[in-house]
Amino acid sequence: MARALDGCYSAKDVAYSCGYCGYALNLSSSTRNTANIGSKYGKQIRKGVVSFFAVDENRFTQTDEVSCTPYFRSRSSWGFFRRRTRLLCRKCNGHIGNAYDDEDSALYHSSDDTLASSEVSCTSSRKKYVIKINALQPSSDDSGVPFSQ
Repeated sequence: MARALDGCYSAKDVAYSCGYCGYALNLSSSTRNTANIGSKYGKQIRKGVVSFFAVDENRFTQTDEVSCTPYFRSRSSWGFFRRRTRLLCRKCNGHIGNAYDDEDSALYHSSDDTLASSEVSCTSSRKKYVIKINALQPSSDDSGVPFSQ
């Protein structure tokens, strides 16, 4: 089973389109956040989302939101106000996912897994993009043409 999966991932990068209308999102599997595949991957899949480091923000309509509910940043830290940006398909306005200011981006973007929490900047300008799996469809090539079945 593992060998079969390795064969799937050795192929070229997959480009994704909007799962609702087929609009090319310029979203590539090469920009997926795979750093947490071992620890949080199963939880993300059960939630129906995948995480990306970068998206082409010009392909989305963006709306900013602030929620006032407690949430956990980690096991020992929590916040009250959470900002997020809803990512909507520019063509059909379908909800594709959300962008969050990545408060612990140093943990995601560094090859050093032993970073102390004091090194993490809460004023990071990096974003974490959480995209709904059911809002995506793979494209047949870089042109963004969806696969037909």
